[in-house]
Amino acid sequence: MKKLSLILVLTAFLTQVKAQTLKPDVLVIGNGNAAVAAGLQSAISGVKTTILLQAGGFDISPISADLSSGIEATFLKKIREAKQIKDSTQSFTFNKQTANEVLTTWAESLKNLTIIKNVLWVKADRSGKNWSFKLNDGRSIRPKVLINPADSKLNDALKITANANSNWTKLDYNNTIYRTSVAAGKLMNGTVGNIFSMYQFFIPAQENLVWINDTQSMLLGQAAGATAAYAAFFKTQTSLSNVKTIQGELVNYKLAIVPYTDIKQADTNWKAIQMVGLTGVIKGEIGNNAVQFLPNQLVSTAEVKQPIKDFYYKAQIWFDDYKNPQMTIGATIDMICYVGNKSIESTKKELEKKWKTTYQFKTDLDPNREINRREFAVLLQDYMPPFNVNIDQLGKVVR
Repeated sequence: MKKLSLILVLTAFLTQVKAQTLKPDVLVIGNGNAAVAAGLQSAISGVKTTILLQAGGFDISPISADLSSGIEATFLKKIREAKQIKDSTQSFTFNKQTANEVLTTWAESLKNLTIIKNVLWVKADRSGKNWSFKLNDGRSIRPKVLINPADSKLNDALKITANANSNWTKLDYNNTIYRTSVAAGKLMNGTVGNIFSMYQFFIPAQENLVWINDTQSMLLGQAAGATAAYAAFFKTQTSLSNVKTIQGELVNYKLAIVPYTDIKQADTNWKAIQMVGLTGVIKGEIGNNAVQFLPNQLVSTAEVKQPIKDFYYKAQIWFDDYKNPQMTIGATIDMICYVGNKSIESTKKELEKKWKTTYQFKTDLDPNREINRREFAVLLQDYMPPFNVNIDQLGKVVR
């Protein structure tokens, strides 16, 4: 009698499993570097996320000499802790078992993330505006948004032609597409001065699909995760993604979107420099192997005059009256107050309090002194952020 009861219970359980339909906001299929970073960021961004590994664990490739940031930098930090390496400058290697253990522990700590191991998808199709997957254990998954890290078999099943142009590109200020960057710092062709536009994730006529061409990049995976999470969270289509919102989310989670090698993440002004740098109002120096912000370099009027005028109509009048070849602290304060309709006196009082506390500047607040790039970027971001000005898909300013 007990044996019969056990059989009935087991049969009922298996029937329930077979009939189960999972409905995550975002589904990631894959177990490599990009897939895990995408899944982590999607969950961190606040949406229900499932990673279908189709294997027993994560299969992480060695991290190249990227300009590591965000999830990749955190992962490497966790590996150091697991190996009890206290010297942050010490080089090290890790095996796949250690990587899998670290990532499994991390993934299990996220309430919005579900990991499915040793289960394969056997049928993939569209389900209205979303997706439908049959699994070999009888279950189904119907996500709102799909992240596909270069699985050609999956593309064949869905009759999708991958975007051949979804590759990293070298930062080039002559092409305003850099303003749509959502990831930066991948080592390619001997340089880390590379960026990736959000719009390169998308395939024409394929809504709610985020395509990752570089399966071994955690940097790219994190950006894909935030992009997919945006569409799921706001219940919109990926083609309607707000690049500014996604960029802001990624910077908040410490992913570099401009590949500056001389501004470290621990820098108090890192966020401001990233966001202003992305606009091109202050341009970095592009070398053979890297891009530098040069924070202590003084700001000339000529280098910022036209970029700021491009972003703000009122700035045109101000710069027409300003004849000094160098920008001073006082002139910068005057400009941001004029353009932003702010009180000069109250702004000066605020800056006196923030200068060495909030901003942690080492210099004194002297209105007559020529301003450096660090100070200029921070004041712009705090009082008249060009980052908040809308751009189109080509990175051109829309006012």
